[in-house]
Amino acid sequence: MDYQVHQMQNGIRVLHKASPSNISHACIIINAGSRDEKPSKDGLAHFIEHLLFKQTEKRNTNQILNRLELVGGDLNAYTTKEYTCIHASFLKPHLERSLDLFEDIVFHSIFPEEEMKKEKEVILDEIASYQDQPDEAINDDFEDLLFEGHPLGRNILGTPASVQSFTKADIFDFHKANYRTDEIIIGIYGDYDFKTIIRLSEKLFSGLKANLPQRKREKVGLYSAKQLVFSKPINQSHCVIGNRSYSMHNRHKTAFLLLNNLLGGTGMSSRLNLEIREKYGIAYTIESNYTPMSDTGIFSIYFGTDTEKTEKALKLVEKELKKLREEKLGPVQLRQAKDKFIGQIALGEENRMGLLISMSKSLLDYGRVDSLEEIFAKINAVSTSQILEIANEMFDPKELSSMIFNPKE
Repeated sequence: MDYQVHQMQNGIRVLHKASPSNISHACIIINAGSRDEKPSKDGLAHFIEHLLFKQTEKRNTNQILNRLELVGGDLNAYTTKEYTCIHASFLKPHLERSLDLFEDIVFHSIFPEEEMKKEKEVILDEIASYQDQPDEAINDDFEDLLFEGHPLGRNILGTPASVQSFTKADIFDFHKANYRTDEIIIGIYGDYDFKTIIRLSEKLFSGLKANLPQRKREKVGLYSAKQLVFSKPINQSHCVIGNRSYSMHNRHKTAFLLLNNLLGGTGMSSRLNLEIREKYGIAYTIESNYTPMSDTGIFSIYFGTDTEKTEKALKLVEKELKKLREEKLGPVQLRQAKDKFIGQIALGEENRMGLLISMSKSLLDYGRVDSLEEIFAKINAVSTSQILEIANEMFDPKELSSMIFNPKE
């Protein structure tokens, strides 16, 4: 991957990917998410991300929101279990305006009480509406099952009680304890000279003091499979089956990404989609997901169906998993799976913002960014034996947990 990196004295790194376009993208990724919250402070990382748009030492809410919108730009943010990301898209001349805004909202927000009060109400509404979306809620509850009692199991939004309890001191404590400057990446995608990038970055960010607190993320505990069924005020059944999985540093990561894509990944030709939706018409949505994290991972299969069809759907899913455990892929099947996955990754490069965020995360996680050729070489190196080994480990019936939401009778 053709890119350049500059590191400032305070530890912040700037990644630049050149592109001959008049449209530019930028992001700032902070290695701090919901798993870094203290007990009873569930949802704090997400709450802070909301408040970054409210007021700084020199700007009010309107000035923050208008700073890019007045020149046709777009500003947004999201929080995950392990990251906070702020991102912007804008025309080429407005790079300094965008980076200046990033620096201001991330490092100079003042979190006024009035805004905190308003934002708590917004998030309480978000939590309530989330509970009305069983397909979302079941995935969150399933993660809590996989990581019971661990911060990774907690909902990113928090609970009504935890959100109501947040104080300004909580915010500043979290910021100081988790916003390590050597674990912050500023990513820039656009038609700029790298010297200009360095000059602007140093001008705007080098004045920030290094923040290098000692931080140890809590290790995940032991896991044992569980099968849970709940009655909910919903119209159809929702089901998740899954397991803890490989971390982003595991040697099987690439091979399992490939296997997951074959099983229930993007597109209509996955095995689960062809069998359960196309052949039997049992479920409109069926998919599998594998999310690697720094020290563990999550594998899950989700589907929604009419209650009387749930058992049939579960049996069909089990049949597909059994097939992958017992039957080695043929060379043609493996080649097709690789070609599909490689093609999807290559087409994904068209999403410039997605590419920039992915590159910035890679720099944060691994200290480097793989080129497309390196990524494709890793995929092409996967063997049928490795796929079989992974299938037997990840799809072991004794290790698979399940959660079902059924309509209340």
